[in-house]
Amino acid sequence: MTKKIKKPVIAGNWKMHKGPAATREFALALAPLIPKGSGATIILFPPAISLTTALSTLEETGIAEQVEVGAQNIHWEDEGAFTGEISAEMAREVGASYALIGHSERRHLFGETNDETSLKVRAALQNELRPMICVGETKEEREEGRLEEVITTQLVAAIEGLEKGEIEQIAIAYEPVWAIGTGLTATPDDAAEAHQILRNKLAQAIGTTGAEGVPILYGGSVRPENAADLCAANEVDGLLIGGASLQPESFAAIIEAATKG
Repeated sequence: MTKKIKKPVIAGNWKMHKGPAATREFALALAPLIPKGSGATIILFPPAISLTTALSTLEETGIAEQVEVGAQNIHWEDEGAFTGEISAEMAREVGASYALIGHSERRHLFGETNDETSLKVRAALQNELRPMICVGETKEEREEGRLEEVITTQLVAAIEGLEKGEIEQIAIAYEPVWAIGTGLTATPDDAAEAHQILRNKLAQAIGTTGAEGVPILYGGSVRPENAADLCAANEVDGLLIGGASLQPESFAAIIEAATKG
């Protein structure tokens, strides 16, 4: 399957960084760095406590139409006795348009299972949030030659039972666990290999044309220096950025690098 020319998706996952005051400061600093018609779909995933501040400040600065906002995590129930959780319905009510689901830190630090990831995907879709499903292998799994097994198992669990039109609404982020926050980065060829596996699995589920429309992002130690090469790799439709998305200058530099050419 050949790579389609499409608008890259550049997303910043802030993890547990930036309360409301720091979020407002970031958005104010980012606004003049993002030219109109940047050529990218831009998404920020702030902490839940900062969602409304992100949305209101982006609106205030005039870049809300260019920068979307998503929740880092959601519960699959609309409401209930789930202390500390937020629902997809709540995230959508404040203005989020995406939900990050199945991030490796949720899986490995908090024990999130494939079944729970599946429930969250359905909750997101039912509440008009676009799920960004994270998949990725550990260093040990990669060394054991289990890349395809691990990432396809995670993907299939997340989309099993969905209708074709629902699958076409998802986004995927391939994040090799060994490259997240370690300074190690998959090569463009590594990323292309994993993304091709995911694209092929999608094509089996919804056909080639449908699969080509699902953005597959790479995440893991992305920096301004490697963004262009990663985005140029076959089947890589964008980037999910961690640490480098915390500074408006480096985030804007990645957007610029990813949209050149």
